[in-house]
Order: sequence, then structure tokens, then C-alpha cells
Amino acid sequence: MTKSSIRKRLVLATSAVALFAPHAGYAQTEDAATVSNAPGEEGGDIVVTGSRIARRDLEVASPVSVVAAQEISDRQPLTAEDLLRDLPSVRPANGPSVNITSTGSSTIDLRGIGVNRTLVLIDGRRVVPYSMDGVVDLNSIPIGLVERVDVVTGGASTVYGADAVAGVINFVLKHRYQGLQASFNNRITDRGDAGQRRVDLVAGTNFADGRGNITVAAGYSKRDSLEATGRAFSAVPISSTNGLFGGSQSTSPVLFTSPGPVALGLGTGSLGSVLDPRTGRLRVATQSDLSNSSVGTFLQTPLETYSLYGSANFDIAPDIELYGSASYVQNRVTTQLAPGGILSDSFRVPLNNAYMPAGLRTQLCSALSVSRDACDAAANATGPGSAGYREVAVTPLRRFFEYGPRINHYKSEQLQVQGGLRGDITSSLHFDVGVQYGRTQQSQLLENYGSYSRLQQALRSYTVSGSPVCSDTANGCVPFNLFGPTGSITDAMLDFIDLDAATRRRNELTVITGSINGDLFGITSPLADKPFAFSIGAEYRKLKGSADPDPAARIPGELMGSGQAQLPFSGVITVKELFGEIIAPLVVDKPFVHSLRVEAGARYSDYNTTGSSWTWKAGGSYEPVEGVKFRGMYQVAVRSPNISELFAPRVQSVGSLAVDPCQGTSPIGNAGLTALCIATGAPSGSIGSIPSPSANQINTTIAGNAALDVERARTVTLGAVFTPRPVQGLALTVDYFRIRLKDAITTPATGDIINGCFSPALNPTYSYNGFCQLVGRNPLHGGLNGSSDTLGAVLAGSNLGVIETAGIDLGVNYRLELSQLGLGGEPGQLRLSTTGTWLDYYHFQATPNAINRDCTGYYSVNCGTPRPKWRWNSRVTYSNETFDLSLLWTHIGKTAIEPYLPTPEQPLSTPQPGGPNPASVLEAFRSIKAADYFDLNATIRLREEFDLIFLVENLFDKQPPMVGNAVGSNANSFPSLYDPYGRSYSVTARITL
Repeated sequence: MTKSSIRKRLVLATSAVALFAPHAGYAQTEDAATVSNAPGEEGGDIVVTGSRIARRDLEVASPVSVVAAQEISDRQPLTAEDLLRDLPSVRPANGPSVNITSTGSSTIDLRGIGVNRTLVLIDGRRVVPYSMDGVVDLNSIPIGLVERVDVVTGGASTVYGADAVAGVINFVLKHRYQGLQASFNNRITDRGDAGQRRVDLVAGTNFADGRGNITVAAGYSKRDSLEATGRAFSAVPISSTNGLFGGSQSTSPVLFTSPGPVALGLGTGSLGSVLDPRTGRLRVATQSDLSNSSVGTFLQTPLETYSLYGSANFDIAPDIELYGSASYVQNRVTTQLAPGGILSDSFRVPLNNAYMPAGLRTQLCSALSVSRDACDAAANATGPGSAGYREVAVTPLRRFFEYGPRINHYKSEQLQVQGGLRGDITSSLHFDVGVQYGRTQQSQLLENYGSYSRLQQALRSYTVSGSPVCSDTANGCVPFNLFGPTGSITDAMLDFIDLDAATRRRNELTVITGSINGDLFGITSPLADKPFAFSIGAEYRKLKGSADPDPAARIPGELMGSGQAQLPFSGVITVKELFGEIIAPLVVDKPFVHSLRVEAGARYSDYNTTGSSWTWKAGGSYEPVEGVKFRGMYQVAVRSPNISELFAPRVQSVGSLAVDPCQGTSPIGNAGLTALCIATGAPSGSIGSIPSPSANQINTTIAGNAALDVERARTVTLGAVFTPRPVQGLALTVDYFRIRLKDAITTPATGDIINGCFSPALNPTYSYNGFCQLVGRNPLHGGLNGSSDTLGAVLAGSNLGVIETAGIDLGVNYRLELSQLGLGGEPGQLRLSTTGTWLDYYHFQATPNAINRDCTGYYSVNCGTPRPKWRWNSRVTYSNETFDLSLLWTHIGKTAIEPYLPTPEQPLSTPQPGGPNPASVLEAFRSIKAADYFDLNATIRLREEFDLIFLVENLFDKQPPMVGNAVGSNANSFPSLYDPYGRSYSVTARITL
């Protein structure tokens, strides 16, 4: 076999490995990444993401994945979240397909241990958070100015401080830019909807003979809305139990859950009783009576963004640079829900209501033990206080389709400025002193929700001379027709109950940082010629946050269908920190040791809220021969609670629950369960007819906890890097990661509380235990939905949680000049890259008394979005002087619904608490097959200064998996993980001068 044929076979073999190796993501994995050069020198010392030490030869032991400029160009993202969502080390969080629980932001969750444990930086510096959770809105990142993105996983708290427990995402911007670049992007789906547009302009120039530079950038982007009814899989809510229509209990005409069907003499039925407009009487409700909650709900939330950025650098001396930057970003996001109305509230309705049918009045009187004579007298009464006047407490459910969808408008403004001085103390010793200030302001406006008190006033009506009138005519009261068919609610009625509410939030971040780094006074190891490197510094941070809602938003239950009251609160967190790190080359270019380095670091933090704490790291790398390196890092990290976790007031929200153990006939014949249902607040008369959770949601009550302490994490990374010299352009990496977070700031999952109380496996004696004390039922019908007097499940934060995860990251990168194959001419270049993650385990335990939930490879109400064991991205690119052609393959491994949890009492028959019993879920919804997506990209260089970029995403129009509305996070599926839009086309024109 000739050398040429051997070389060709080796090339083909390594190309196949690069394309098909199981590695998640499309990022290139490297040891180091340049953030900034030393002043006045393009080839000076560099700062590496993951360290504050500036030195040209620096390599850190922590793995750093790099999403390079070419990848950003190929992906053509609208936002930073679009760019990072598919990274295998990332778990999707808030994004365009999150509507119901959206906060108007985009976020990323490294390793899936919480968005507040991922630190987002721009050029190595903190970004002001958009919320009091301390989380950065990725919509505020000027994506058109991003040169590349560095992702450090496995923890980085020693270098950057708290919040970097899972790692750091560092957006590196274009610096000292010269010239002008403009790009125009347009995207549309195969169905002609869900469009996106983006325009970016970057300009820069040097001045003063190259001593200074000014760079400015501006951007505009817009994302259109797409309703859930625009796709077949999400057009209607689907029952996870039988795969049929699974609508919301709020209907038109009205449905009653209290009194229940049993009290009405209609038999059993957990859906309640619906009013038949033809007869004016109630009958047992069926699924066909329920409403389509997909109507009006967004599958893609609209976004409009304006951004401005400017930076300036000036060398005031040969070794001293003055620098500064300022940015302003404005985002407008709208979320939209199905029409509101009476979704879970209880009202007092007079029996002489002007619109109440006589048959309904008779049924209510009978169910509520009102005598026939008293019922007749009440029907003929006038206002309160008149002879025979009587009101009855009921829980009617009805969507006001005449109102239109509920709309949430979010407007966010972020201003950030920073400046400083950096330079050289000596040729190998550098300093950097900087100050930054950031401010975010967010306003939230809720429309089409309606006023509870106004509706209660309008329901107290009676008939005078054949016309309905309000008993209380204040505020221009208009009687409300709750009992008519769709269309019977007039504009005048809606105008009277109409109530909008706004909340304004503000966050401010001030950071003062100073550091010295470089060679450690020339100290070297006897076996190495490279000196030790070090960094020391100090930092002061102050974060202030406040929320100021309108008076209407502060009243629990006043804004119908809003889920929770908005209460004012504020908080201030200050921290003083000292930090230092050292990297020591111990052996260089010796027999059996090409390189041996160790590194260590520590950070001391003093918070005004949690006191003092330490973070530290230790690790190193060993290269027996050039091209083979082993690396490892052990870190102890802490995270102090954020403003929301500490100071948030007690408010009502909603949580996911498919089945209430007390609903319908479930308690009948089970004395222990019946007693618990009553002990947690159900009226004894409601047993047998307690309604099921409305739209698979129940009330929850959440609050901050000022007594919280820091949470502590221990992270380990062990890996190897192979860059074999015989195969130029090939790099392979493998890294094991393990994160264990104890004293974690967590709240029990909704299912943990409900099942901790009612599950016979977890509470076999049906005792009124600590979990039962966290449950509060509706005093009228015993359900877990209702107004503010229904606590539902009380979710209280504590330091009792444990989160642990582990896995392996793999990476292959290969670059081949095709001329090496002897093909003649200039045939171009072939690039292959694969990044992937294998998840060994993910465990979460909210409290010592809660289940240690295993979500590895599973999905459910409590595990949430699937956590597949395998995820990877592979890209193959051919390029020459004229064009690039690239194919990206994204793989999401198979998953299954959260399985049974064997127990000694019931070893095989008890479902793991928290979601629907897997046996009760339609078999087709109990597992999700592996999904593969392919994106095709072509870049055509028409002229040196003009490029056209074409992108086809989801080339084969793969549809998302369906699991139903009780299991899926949204739209019967998990649209933040699986593409919900189908095939889409994008074209970009880019001009560079």
C-alpha cells in the first residue's frame, strides 16, 4: 500500500469519526479563547475565558467551547438564545416558544441545574440582570456585534464570582473594528408564517495614528407571532390519557364546579355541570363541552428589538489604554393566552339575577338546600335587603370569548456603561481597573383580564319593567349576562368590568473591579523555562431591584385569569470580594513530560445578606507527548440567594398538576383519603364531586425567604485533548463532568407536595403530615383552583435541596485542505466538527422528605422538558474562494415518561409521584423517539465585499412529538426543545467595506 493511499484512508477514517462521533453541539472545543489584546499591540498577551491571567501561552485546565464567527454566520440567529439553544450542554429555558410562563425574556440553562446558576458575561464582564432573579435577558445581547461565544462548563465561581456554579457564557464582541459591515436577514417558514427580520450595522475606525479606535453598532430585529392554532399538533389541547380533545373547563355557556353534579342530583362527573341554553338547566359536562384553550395562545411570541452600541479605546501612553463602552437595548415582547373570564373564581350570585334561567334557579336551590318557598321568594326579590333576597355561593366557569385573548405586553430597556484603565506595569505584569453601571427597566401591561369586584357587582342584578338593572349602580354598573350563549356578553358589559394592570420593575448593577496579573516575579520551576503566572484582585458589586405594580395588580384575585397578584417589593445586595489564581508550569519539554501544569485559585466573598464564604479551585494538565494532553479541575463554588429568593412577597401563582387525588369519586370508599381531603380544606359535602385541576393547573402560593443561606457546589471535570501531529487539523476532546449542589435553594415541586400528602406509598397511614400542612383547598368545592382563599400547594424556598448531575462531553474537529489529496488546482477546504453530551444522571431532591427524583432520560410534569441521555450536533462544510456549503445534523436522543418508583409496600404498582400515572397515559405518549434535524446552509461570495447566505432549517420538515397537554410543557409537546415551526427558509445579504 502506497503512502498516498494510506494517507487518503486515514483522512477518510478521521472524517467519518468527526461526522458521526456522538458529541452534542456545533461549537468548537478549544483550550483557550482570546478576549482582548494588551494595549497598543495586536499580538500582545491575551486574557482567556475562564481565567483573569493575561499571557500568550496560557492554557487553562477547564474545558472551553467556542461558538466561532463562522458558526454564527451559518446559523443566522435572531437572538443569542437562538444561537445557544441547541448546544448539548444547554437545557432550553425561556425562548420564543415559551408563552404561558414567559417573562418576556430569553434565557439559557447550562447543565440544566437552573438559569440562575449560569453567569452571562460580555467581554468577561457582568451584565445587568433583567429581573430580581439575577438572570440576564439574552434578548439584550447585540448579536450582530458578537465575534464569538465562549462557554465554560463545570463551574467558574472562583474566577467570576457567584452565579457561575454551572459555568459561564461569555459573549466576545468585535473590538478595534475597522471598516463598515451591514447585514440584512429575512426568515419565513414553509407555511408562510412565523417570519423574522434582522438588520445590523457595524462601523469602526482608528484615529491618532492607530492609537485610538471608535466602534459603533446598531441593530433592529423583529419576530412575528404564530398562534398555536397555526400548527396541527397544537391546534387543540389533546388529553394525555386518551389522545382525544382535552379542553379547558372554562366554557361558554357557563359550567359549574360548585355545586357539583352529585349535589345537583345529576350523578358523578369531575368536569362539573354545564348550562344548556336551550333548556335553561344544568347537565353533566362532557369533554365536548369544554373550550379550546389553544385559541389565542402563541406558539411563537413576537419580539421587536432596537440596539445601539459604542466603544472607544485610546492609548494615552505606549503601555496604557483608556477604554469605555456604552450600550442601549430596547425589547418589546408580547405573550398571549386564550380568552380569560371566570377561570377558577367563586362568586355570590343572587337568585333573582336578571339573566338566571328559572330551571337553573330551581336546581341551585335544591342543591344548596334552599326551600321551594324561599327560592320563589328570592326570585321575586329586588335588591339586597328586600324581602326574600338571597344569594348563593357558586363557582361558575366561563371564558369570555367576546373579550378576546388575554395579552401581556413586556417592554424592557437596558442601559449599560463601563470604562477603565488597563496597561502594563512591566513587560510581563499588567493591571486593569474598571467601573461599570447597568440599569434595566421593565414594564408589564396586562390587557383583557377583567375586574373581579366589578363582575361581582354586575352579577347582583334584577329585572325592573323587563330590563336588567344593577342593585348597586355605582361606577355606571351594567348588568352582566353570565348565563347566555356565546355572543350574549355585550361590549357595554365588557367595558364595565374591563381592567388593565401594569407592573414596573427596575434593576441596577454597579461593579468596581481592579486586578493585577502576569508573571509571578519571574519564578520558574527547575524543570521549566516558563514562569509562573498569577492574578490577584478585588471587586465590589451592588445590585438593587424593585417592583412597583398598579393598585389593581396588588389585590389578590382582582385581575381575573392573571394567575397571581403582583405585590411591591425591593431589595439590595452588596458584596465585597478578593480573588486570586495561579498557573504554574512545573515541567516543560522533558523526557516523558512535554508539559505539566498546575493551577489554583480562591475567592473570598462578603455579602450583606449571607455573610462571608469561600470559593476555590485546583487542577492542572499533563502532556506526556506533544498532541496528547490530560486535564482536570476540582472546584468548590457557592451561590448566594438573589433578591427574589430572599425578598419576594407571598403571592399566588399556578403550578402544573394533572390529577387531584381527591377529585371525583376517588375518595369514596377510602376513609383515610376522605379524611385527608377534608383536613386540607374540602367541605365534607364536596366529597365525590371535587373538580379536577382546571387546564391541568392548580393554585400555588410562593414567597421569598430572608433566612436563606448560600448554596454550595462541588464540581469535577476530567478530560483529554488529542491533536495528533500525523493528522494535521484534527482535534479530539473528551471531558467528564460532575456537579453536586447541596444546600440548594429549592422549592418542592407541586407534585412532591400533593403526593407527599396523599400518595399511599409516601403516606401509607394517611396522616396529616408536613406536606398536608402545605395544601389549602377551595372552601366551596374542595378543589385546588379558586380565588385567593385557595392556597393550593404552598411552595416555600429552603436550603434543603440537592441537585446532582454528571456526564461526558465529546468533541471532534477536523480541517482538511483538499489540495493535500493531490486533486490538483485549488479544490478548497473540508471542515468537520461534532460536539455532544452523554448524560449519565440528573437527580433532584427538593427537601430531605421529598423524593430524590431521577430525570435522566425522562420527562414529566415535574421533570419538565425531556433530558435525553444523548445530544449531539455535527457539521460538515465544504468551502472554496467562491462559496461555502454546509450541513448541520442535530440529534436529540430518545426519552420516556418518568417511570414507576418501587417501594417496599408496593414494589411495582406505585407511580413515581409528581405527574400522571404512566399507566394512565396513552401508550403513544409514554415515550419519545430520537429526533434528528438537518439544516442546509450555503454562503455565496459574489464579490469580495458582498456575500449572500442561504439557510434551510429543519430540511425534512420534521414535526415535534406529541405527549398531550397534561404531560407536555406547552402545545401538547415540548416546543423549546423540538422545532415546532417546521421547515423554514432564511436569506441574508452581507456587505463589508
